[in-house]
Amino acid sequence: MAKILVCQHVPYEILGTLDPLFRGAGFRIRYINFGRFPHERPSLENYDGLVILGGPMNVDQVREHPHLKTEVGLVGQALKKDIPILGICLGAQILAKALGAEVKKNREKEIGWYDVSLTDVGHKDSVLKHFQKTEKIFQWHGDAFDLPKGAKHLASSSTCKNQAFSYGEKVYGFQFHLEVDEPMIERWLNVGVHKKELAELKGKIHVDEIRTLTLKYIDPLKTLSDKTFCEFLKLFGQKKKVKMLSSK
Repeated sequence: MAKILVCQHVPYEILGTLDPLFRGAGFRIRYINFGRFPHERPSLENYDGLVILGGPMNVDQVREHPHLKTEVGLVGQALKKDIPILGICLGAQILAKALGAEVKKNREKEIGWYDVSLTDVGHKDSVLKHFQKTEKIFQWHGDAFDLPKGAKHLASSSTCKNQAFSYGEKVYGFQFHLEVDEPMIERWLNVGVHKKELAELKGKIHVDEIRTLTLKYIDPLKTLSDKTFCEFLKLFGQKKKVKMLSSK
């Protein structure tokens, strides 16, 4: 049975829609809760894949969050083992840093629903092949990564150039959140640190608008999420076990 190590930073950032796909494909999932155990030093010796989730911290805040350095090391281990890696939001930034790229403040924060467009290379990518030219996808980030040397630039938005990249055949970084569902989004809107962040934007981002757009776009996102993550799971050699879930 394949085993996945999942790096979690805060309790409200979880695998989301990716969780039932992993479990339905027969994977065992182990979460490392770095928010609770920041000095944990896991090994990938007995694991077949690595997923790094999002979080509110910056990748360079290693003094406050020592696990960030640990996670860069985990990426190095995973690359040597040649196992699939998926980085989401902060996870993609950690992945980019591990590959030698810079992570810095984006020119503006993306919070809510944004158009994400595939590059020409992205259109040919096997994992993103179900994307239309432009998709409406949920975002919550203030930082962004440069494209690592040797990586393929897969997607962008008007306010964030690097939305997705691949490295080699089994490594993907997504700045956006394909994994969210409506309850996750509502939870994020009510988290204290997020409420403070929204208040500091002084009305630039409207919570009511996010909720309205969520009702409109969450079902198409769920369908796209299932299709995309099922393609990612094929990188584990589990193609016959992967089952498409209903979008309802």
